[in-house]
Amino acid sequence: WEESQKRWEETQAEWNRKWEESQKRWEETQAEWNRKWEENQKTINQILLRLEKIDRRHLYTIGALGARWGLYSEESFRNGLKAIIEESFGIEVMRYIDYDHTGEVFGHPDQIELDLIIRNGMVIACEIKSSMSKSDMYTLWRKKEFYERKHQRKVDRVIVISPMVDPRAKPVAEKLGIEIYTHSDEFVETEEKNIEDITK
Repeated sequence: WEESQKRWEETQAEWNRKWEESQKRWEETQAEWNRKWEENQKTINQILLRLEKIDRRHLYTIGALGARWGLYSEESFRNGLKAIIEESFGIEVMRYIDYDHTGEVFGHPDQIELDLIIRNGMVIACEIKSSMSKSDMYTLWRKKEFYERKHQRKVDRVIVISPMVDPRAKPVAEKLGIEIYTHSDEFVETEEKNIEDITK
């Protein structure tokens, strides 16, 4: 019995030792996994930050290109329209530039630019933009009023030429009597009639 008890204690001690070694190895392995996990997470976060910076840079570049393209398109269309109307129909097209010292148009002193089409005493104010918002409509109207007050000359029609008109801007245009030339089918008939009127 004593020998059996002794062997049992020795076996139990061996098991305890092996269990402790196994537990220690497990803890070391777990610590290694945790360390690698943290390193991987750190690497992933760094990659995500770099991708975010690249994404922001690309968005900024695309936005800048879009803005530049819009300005170039506006100027190209303005030059083409001026050449066609002046050479084919004998109508004067001018780029009106003035300075609003009292801030009537923008709320602070600034330069005012407005395209004017003039024929037989009729004055048409025209805004050519890549996009028109609700506030742009109001700004155009204030430019028109600025021109009328300063030069004591009535503007007979106000026209917007833009491929992108904010839906919220259309009721404003209707209220103010601003004519819209855009790609939208709902304006096709109106645009055709207005083009005929201008060239008569």
